[in-house]
Amino acid sequence: MKPTAKYRVIGIMSGTSLDGLDLVCCDYQRKKGRWTFDLIVGETIKYTQIWTWRLSNAHLLPGVDLQKLDYEFGNFIGIRCKQFIEKHKIKKVDFIASHGHTVFHQPEKKLTHQIGNGVAIFESSKLPVINDFRSLDVLKGGQGAPLVPVGDHHLFADFDVCLNLGGIANYSLNEKKKRVAADICFTNMGLNYLAGKMEMKFDKNGKQAAQGVVDVKMLMDLKTIYGKWKSTRPSLGRESFEMLIKPLLDNENISIQNRLRTFCESVSIEIESVIPKRKKKLKVLATGGGAFNQFLIEILQSKVVHKAVIIVPHKKIVNYKEAIVFGLLGMLRLKNKINVLKSVTGASTDTTAGTMIGF
Repeated sequence: MKPTAKYRVIGIMSGTSLDGLDLVCCDYQRKKGRWTFDLIVGETIKYTQIWTWRLSNAHLLPGVDLQKLDYEFGNFIGIRCKQFIEKHKIKKVDFIASHGHTVFHQPEKKLTHQIGNGVAIFESSKLPVINDFRSLDVLKGGQGAPLVPVGDHHLFADFDVCLNLGGIANYSLNEKKKRVAADICFTNMGLNYLAGKMEMKFDKNGKQAAQGVVDVKMLMDLKTIYGKWKSTRPSLGRESFEMLIKPLLDNENISIQNRLRTFCESVSIEIESVIPKRKKKLKVLATGGGAFNQFLIEILQSKVVHKAVIIVPHKKIVNYKEAIVFGLLGMLRLKNKINVLKSVTGASTDTTAGTMIGF
C-alpha cells in the first residue's frame, strides 16, 4: 500500500439503462478528515447494437454461454480501459474499480450477479482490479443495493439528499446520525423503453412526454405496484420491471406520449414521497441520465416545491457520479474500510466488499 494518501483510480459503471460504459479517472485523497475526489477525465463509451443486444439478453443465456459472456465483457472492459488511458495520456493509475453489468439481482434468494470478469479485466488491461461489490452484502442478508450512498456520505455531504435518476431512481440521506437509502422506482428503464417504441434511444428533454396527458388508470396501477414495496423498499431489478412494469407500458390503448407523461408523473410522485419535510428547504442533488430530462425535473420540482430545491450539478457529475463512487468503493476496499452500509442494505453487518485481483 502506498505511503501517500493520494490514489489514482479508474472507476467503471455499466447501468441498467444501457447508455454505455462509463469510465472516469479520479484522484482520491483524505483532506481534513474526509475523502475528496478530483475528476481528471470521464468518458462514456456507447455500446454497439450487438453489445446492447448481448447485455440486454444476457439473462436468457444458459450457464456456459453466460460464463463465456462474463469473460468476453471483462475483456471488453479491460481493452476499453487501456484505450481510455492511452487516449487521455493518463499517468500512474493505481487500479481499476469496476461495478460490472447486472444480469441477475434476486437478493431474497441470496443471488446477485454482475458480469465483466475481474480476472479478464486484469489480463487485458494489465492493471490491478477490484470488482464484485455486491455479493458479500447479499450473503449477509442485505439487498446488495444501493451502493452509491457510501459515496454520498463521503463525497457529497454538502447536500441533504442525493438522488440518482438512472435506470432506477434511488436516494440517500442522513437520518438520526446514520445514512439511509433505498431504491424508489423505475425511471430511465421505463422512459427509454417507451422511447424505443418511437424508434428513439431516449426522450430528449422529455419533449414527447410534455405532449401527453396523464392517464389516471395507468398512474393508479403504478401507484399500486410501488405501494406494495414501500414497507420493505426492496432493491429493484430487471426481473420486477419485466414482470410488473413492462405490461403497463405495453398498453397500446394509451398513446405513447400519454404513457411517457404518466410515467414521468409516477416517478415524480414516488420521489416526492421519500423526501422528508424539515424546518428548512432541503438541497437535493440530482444526478444520473434523468437529470438531463428537463420536463421530468420540472415536474419533480413542482411536487417538492414546499420542502426541497432540486439541484442539477455540472454535467460531468451528472454523467459520471456512479463511476466516481465506484472508484471510491475500490479505494475504501484497498484501505480495508467499510464500503457497504447495513443501514442502507439491511445486511447483518457493515461490509468491506470487493474482490481484489493483481495486487
